[in-house]
Amino acid sequence: MNTNLTQDQLTALNKVQLPDDWKFALADILLSPMMDDLRAFLQNEYAQGKTIYPPKSQIFNALNTTPLSAVKVVILGQDPYHGAGQAMGLSFSVPKIIPKPPSLANILKELATDLGIPVSAHGDLTHWANQGVLLLNATLTVENGQAGSHQGKGWEEFTDAVIDVINRQTDRTVFILWGSYAKKKGRFIDTSRHLILTANHPSPLSANRGGFFGSRPFSQTNDYLIRHGKGVIDWALPQ
Repeated sequence: MNTNLTQDQLTALNKVQLPDDWKFALADILLSPMMDDLRAFLQNEYAQGKTIYPPKSQIFNALNTTPLSAVKVVILGQDPYHGAGQAMGLSFSVPKIIPKPPSLANILKELATDLGIPVSAHGDLTHWANQGVLLLNATLTVENGQAGSHQGKGWEEFTDAVIDVINRQTDRTVFILWGSYAKKKGRFIDTSRHLILTANHPSPLSANRGGFFGSRPFSQTNDYLIRHGKGVIDWALPQ
Protein backbone atom coordinates (compact mmCIF):
# COMPACT_ATOMS: atom_id res chain seq x y z
CA MET A 1 0.00 0.00 0.00
CA ASN A 2 1.21 3.51 -0.85
CA THR A 3 1.73 5.17 2.54
CA ASN A 4 2.83 8.54 1.16
CA LEU A 5 -0.63 9.69 0.08
CA THR A 6 -2.14 12.90 1.40
CA GLN A 7 -5.61 12.97 2.89
CA ASP A 8 -6.94 14.61 -0.27
CA GLN A 9 -5.41 11.84 -2.37
CA LEU A 10 -6.87 9.17 -0.12
CA THR A 11 -10.28 10.85 -0.39
CA ALA A 12 -9.97 10.84 -4.19
CA LEU A 13 -8.91 7.17 -4.22
CA ASN A 14 -11.87 6.20 -2.07
CA LYS A 15 -14.11 7.27 -4.96
CA VAL A 16 -12.45 4.82 -7.33
CA GLN A 17 -14.50 1.65 -7.77
CA LEU A 18 -11.69 -0.92 -7.72
CA PRO A 19 -10.47 -3.56 -5.26
CA ASP A 20 -8.20 -1.97 -2.67
CA ASP A 21 -5.09 -3.84 -3.78
CA TRP A 22 -5.41 -2.50 -7.33
CA LYS A 23 -6.43 0.93 -6.11
CA PHE A 24 -3.37 1.50 -3.94
CA ALA A 25 -0.92 -0.24 -6.27
CA LEU A 26 -2.13 2.01 -9.11
CA ALA A 27 -2.51 5.16 -6.99
CA ASP A 28 0.12 7.15 -8.89
CA ILE A 29 -1.52 6.65 -12.28
CA LEU A 30 -5.08 6.90 -10.96
CA LEU A 31 -4.29 10.30 -9.43
CA SER A 32 -2.29 11.54 -12.42
CA PRO A 33 -3.20 14.43 -14.79
CA MET A 34 -3.29 11.86 -17.61
CA MET A 35 -6.22 10.08 -15.97
CA ASP A 36 -7.95 13.43 -15.43
CA ASP A 37 -7.58 14.08 -19.18
CA LEU A 38 -8.88 10.59 -20.00
CA ARG A 39 -11.93 11.07 -17.78
CA ALA A 40 -12.59 14.46 -19.42
CA PHE A 41 -12.32 12.86 -22.88
CA LEU A 42 -14.82 10.15 -21.95
CA GLN A 43 -17.22 12.63 -20.37
CA ASN A 44 -17.14 14.66 -23.57
CA GLU A 45 -17.82 11.55 -25.67
CA TYR A 46 -20.85 10.68 -23.54
CA ALA A 47 -22.04 14.31 -23.62
CA GLN A 48 -22.02 14.19 -27.42
CA GLY A 49 -24.38 11.22 -27.25
CA LYS A 50 -21.89 8.72 -28.59
CA THR A 51 -22.35 5.05 -27.75
CA ILE A 52 -19.30 3.78 -25.89
CA TYR A 53 -18.49 0.14 -25.16
CA PRO A 54 -18.40 -1.55 -22.74
CA PRO A 55 -21.10 -0.03 -20.49
CA LYS A 56 -19.70 2.30 -17.81
CA SER A 57 -20.23 -0.30 -15.09
CA GLN A 58 -18.00 -2.79 -16.95
CA ILE A 59 -15.08 -0.59 -18.05
CA PHE A 60 -12.93 -1.92 -15.20
CA ASN A 61 -14.51 -5.37 -15.16
CA ALA A 62 -11.16 -7.13 -15.59
CA LEU A 63 -9.66 -5.53 -12.48
CA ASN A 64 -12.85 -5.83 -10.46
CA THR A 65 -13.28 -9.51 -11.26
CA THR A 66 -9.61 -10.41 -10.75
CA PRO A 67 -8.00 -8.55 -7.82
CA LEU A 68 -4.22 -8.12 -7.89
CA SER A 69 -3.84 -10.65 -5.07
CA ALA A 70 -5.57 -13.29 -7.21
CA VAL A 71 -3.69 -12.82 -10.50
CA LYS A 72 -2.07 -16.00 -11.83
CA VAL A 73 -2.37 -15.44 -15.58
CA VAL A 74 -2.70 -12.41 -17.87
CA ILE A 75 -4.28 -12.69 -21.33
CA LEU A 76 -3.68 -9.40 -23.11
CA GLY A 77 -6.02 -8.05 -25.78
CA GLN A 78 -5.98 -4.76 -27.66
CA ASP A 79 -9.40 -3.05 -27.96
CA PRO A 80 -12.86 -3.94 -26.65
CA TYR A 81 -15.25 -5.33 -29.25
CA HIS A 82 -17.03 -2.43 -30.96
CA GLY A 83 -20.32 -4.14 -31.84
CA ALA A 84 -23.55 -3.83 -29.88
CA GLY A 85 -23.64 -5.99 -26.76
CA GLN A 86 -20.26 -7.63 -27.31
CA ALA A 87 -17.82 -5.84 -24.98
CA MET A 88 -18.00 -6.78 -21.30
CA GLY A 89 -14.69 -5.45 -19.99
CA LEU A 90 -12.84 -8.77 -20.30
CA SER A 91 -10.45 -9.28 -23.21
CA PHE A 92 -11.80 -11.64 -25.90
CA SER A 93 -14.95 -12.41 -23.82
CA VAL A 94 -18.57 -11.82 -24.84
CA PRO A 95 -21.82 -12.32 -22.87
CA LYS A 96 -23.38 -15.75 -23.19
CA ILE A 97 -26.20 -14.54 -25.46
CA ILE A 98 -23.79 -12.99 -27.99
CA PRO A 99 -22.35 -15.09 -30.85
CA LYS A 100 -18.64 -15.80 -30.47
CA PRO A 101 -16.44 -13.47 -32.56
CA PRO A 102 -13.91 -15.22 -34.84
CA SER A 103 -10.86 -14.64 -32.59
CA LEU A 104 -12.67 -16.08 -29.59
CA ALA A 105 -13.89 -19.04 -31.62
CA ASN A 106 -10.28 -19.78 -32.56
CA ILE A 107 -9.16 -19.49 -28.92
CA LEU A 108 -11.75 -22.06 -27.87
CA LYS A 109 -10.81 -24.27 -30.82
CA GLU A 110 -7.17 -24.25 -29.65
CA LEU A 111 -8.34 -25.00 -26.10
CA ALA A 112 -10.18 -28.06 -27.39
CA THR A 113 -7.09 -29.28 -29.23
CA ASP A 114 -4.77 -28.51 -26.32
CA LEU A 115 -6.71 -29.99 -23.41
CA GLY A 116 -9.48 -31.99 -25.06
CA ILE A 117 -12.13 -29.65 -23.65
CA PRO A 118 -15.18 -29.53 -25.94
CA VAL A 119 -15.73 -26.16 -27.61
CA SER A 120 -18.06 -24.11 -25.43
CA ALA A 121 -21.46 -23.09 -26.76
CA HIS A 122 -20.84 -19.57 -25.43
CA GLY A 123 -17.94 -17.13 -25.13
CA ASP A 124 -18.32 -15.72 -21.61
CA LEU A 125 -14.87 -16.08 -20.02
CA THR A 126 -15.86 -14.86 -16.55
CA HIS A 127 -15.11 -18.35 -15.19
CA TRP A 128 -11.46 -17.82 -16.13
CA ALA A 129 -11.36 -14.34 -14.60
CA ASN A 130 -12.81 -15.65 -11.32
CA GLN A 131 -9.85 -18.05 -11.03
CA GLY A 132 -7.12 -15.45 -11.46
CA VAL A 133 -6.92 -15.00 -15.23
CA LEU A 134 -6.72 -11.23 -15.79
CA LEU A 135 -8.42 -10.61 -19.14
CA LEU A 136 -6.94 -7.19 -19.85
CA ASN A 137 -7.36 -5.07 -22.95
CA ALA A 138 -4.76 -2.40 -23.70
CA THR A 139 -7.56 0.11 -24.31
CA LEU A 140 -10.60 -0.16 -22.06
CA THR A 141 -13.21 1.71 -24.11
CA VAL A 142 -14.20 2.14 -27.76
CA GLU A 143 -16.86 3.99 -29.75
CA ASN A 144 -19.62 1.96 -31.37
CA GLY A 145 -18.46 0.69 -34.76
CA GLN A 146 -15.15 2.57 -34.62
CA ALA A 147 -12.31 0.14 -33.98
CA GLY A 148 -9.33 1.79 -32.29
CA SER A 149 -11.22 5.04 -31.70
CA HIS A 150 -10.01 5.41 -28.09
CA GLN A 151 -6.40 4.52 -28.71
CA GLY A 152 -3.90 7.21 -27.79
CA LYS A 153 -6.19 8.81 -25.20
CA GLY A 154 -4.37 7.50 -22.11
CA TRP A 155 -5.65 3.96 -21.67
CA GLU A 156 -2.37 2.48 -22.89
CA GLU A 157 -0.45 4.27 -20.14
CA PHE A 158 -2.93 3.02 -17.56
CA THR A 159 -2.73 -0.60 -18.70
CA ASP A 160 1.07 -0.35 -18.94
CA ALA A 161 0.95 0.57 -15.25
CA VAL A 162 -1.25 -2.48 -14.55
CA ILE A 163 1.27 -4.76 -16.28
CA ASP A 164 4.14 -3.09 -14.41
CA VAL A 165 2.42 -3.67 -11.06
CA ILE A 166 1.88 -7.36 -11.87
CA ASN A 167 5.48 -7.64 -13.03
CA ARG A 168 6.84 -6.13 -9.81
CA GLN A 169 4.37 -7.29 -7.17
CA THR A 170 3.57 -10.87 -8.19
CA ASP A 171 5.72 -13.95 -8.79
CA ARG A 172 5.40 -16.80 -11.26
CA THR A 173 2.62 -15.20 -13.29
CA VAL A 174 1.94 -16.42 -16.84
CA PHE A 175 1.60 -13.72 -19.50
CA ILE A 176 -0.14 -14.92 -22.68
CA LEU A 177 0.70 -12.49 -25.46
CA TRP A 178 -0.93 -13.11 -28.83
CA GLY A 179 0.19 -11.02 -31.80
CA SER A 180 2.82 -8.32 -32.26
CA TYR A 181 0.92 -5.64 -30.35
CA ALA A 182 0.64 -7.74 -27.19
CA LYS A 183 4.25 -8.88 -27.46
CA LYS A 184 5.41 -5.26 -27.66
CA LYS A 185 3.28 -4.27 -24.68
CA GLY A 186 4.85 -7.04 -22.62
CA ARG A 187 8.42 -6.27 -23.55
CA PHE A 188 9.47 -5.19 -20.03
CA ILE A 189 8.18 -8.25 -18.18
CA ASP A 190 10.87 -9.89 -16.04
CA THR A 191 11.27 -13.37 -17.49
CA SER A 192 13.33 -14.48 -14.49
CA ARG A 193 10.17 -14.18 -12.38
CA HIS A 194 7.38 -14.86 -14.87
CA LEU A 195 6.54 -16.99 -17.90
CA ILE A 196 5.73 -15.36 -21.24
CA LEU A 197 3.87 -17.43 -23.84
CA THR A 198 3.65 -15.89 -27.31
CA ALA A 199 1.93 -16.86 -30.53
CA ASN A 200 0.27 -15.29 -33.53
CA HIS A 201 -2.99 -13.45 -32.85
CA PRO A 202 -6.07 -15.71 -32.90
CA SER A 203 -7.86 -13.57 -35.50
CA PRO A 204 -8.58 -15.68 -38.60
CA LEU A 205 -6.14 -13.92 -40.92
CA SER A 206 -3.26 -14.27 -38.46
CA ALA A 207 -4.14 -17.64 -36.92
CA ASN A 208 -4.47 -19.35 -40.29
CA ARG A 209 -0.95 -18.29 -41.25
CA GLY A 210 0.35 -20.67 -38.61
CA GLY A 211 1.79 -20.05 -35.17
CA PHE A 212 -1.44 -19.88 -33.18
CA PHE A 213 -3.01 -23.27 -33.66
CA GLY A 214 -0.86 -25.84 -31.91
CA SER A 215 0.76 -23.30 -29.55
CA ARG A 216 -0.88 -25.04 -26.55
CA PRO A 217 -0.97 -22.07 -24.17
CA PHE A 218 -3.50 -23.60 -21.78
CA SER A 219 -1.57 -26.77 -20.96
CA GLN A 220 1.71 -24.83 -20.77
CA THR A 221 0.11 -22.39 -18.33
CA ASN A 222 -1.17 -25.15 -16.06
CA ASP A 223 2.14 -27.00 -16.18
CA TYR A 224 3.97 -23.84 -15.05
CA LEU A 225 1.44 -23.07 -12.31
CA ILE A 226 1.69 -26.63 -10.99
CA ARG A 227 5.50 -26.46 -10.93
CA HIS A 228 5.31 -23.33 -8.81
CA GLY A 229 2.59 -24.49 -6.45
CA LYS A 230 -0.09 -22.10 -7.68
CA GLY A 231 -2.83 -24.55 -8.70
CA VAL A 232 -4.26 -25.07 -12.16
CA ILE A 233 -6.87 -23.05 -14.04
CA ASP A 234 -10.07 -24.93 -14.88
CA TRP A 235 -10.37 -23.76 -18.49
CA ALA A 236 -13.69 -25.55 -19.15
CA LEU A 237 -16.48 -22.96 -19.33
CA PRO A 238 -19.66 -23.81 -17.40
CA GLN A 239 -22.53 -24.22 -19.83
